[in-house]
Amino acid sequence: MRQLPTIGVFAPRWQKRLEAFAEDKRGIAAVEFALIAMPFFFLIFSLLEVCVIFIMSSILEHAASEASRQIRTGQIQTAGHANPAAAKTAFLADVCAELYGLMSCDSAKLKIDVQKFASFNSTSGQSLTFDGSTNDLDDSGFGFDTGAQNEIVVIRVFYQWDLIIPIMSAPLDNMNGSNRRLLQATVAFRNEPFGSS
Repeated sequence: MRQLPTIGVFAPRWQKRLEAFAEDKRGIAAVEFALIAMPFFFLIFSLLEVCVIFIMSSILEHAASEASRQIRTGQIQTAGHANPAAAKTAFLADVCAELYGLMSCDSAKLKIDVQKFASFNSTSGQSLTFDGSTNDLDDSGFGFDTGAQNEIVVIRVFYQWDLIIPIMSAPLDNMNGSNRRLLQATVAFRNEPFGSS
């Protein structure tokens, strides 16, 4: 029967192998990258998502501001539209023309609310509600009243932006877990004296 070497013989061999393994630097960059890859990509994609949301918000603000000039100067009111629905369609076309094709003009995503008020103080307190069954913005209380000359008008434009990265962008979702962010642009002004009096 063969006799096994004693522990003293194995110890130097294992010690040399362990020292060689500890001193081996090959592949260290790959291991370090594997450790930080997930948080790194999470940070990069989240930053890109925030940047896209900021850009789309700015474009929506610009579109609302430019289209509101048609109401402020009385062009929508004096254009001779057959009914308020035709005036609303014309205003939506003005908004869509300023979106540079980056947002859809689909009525399910783009919603407008145009209201007149007696004073600027009374414009506060407008609330939003969501339809619980569809997680969409409830626009049943929205209207389209462009007002007459010298009246105060508030225009609110809403867009339901689909988030690009579903799981990572969950903290940016403000529409009840539907992987969308509600963007809003508001313009308040007093109409110019565009009438005959």
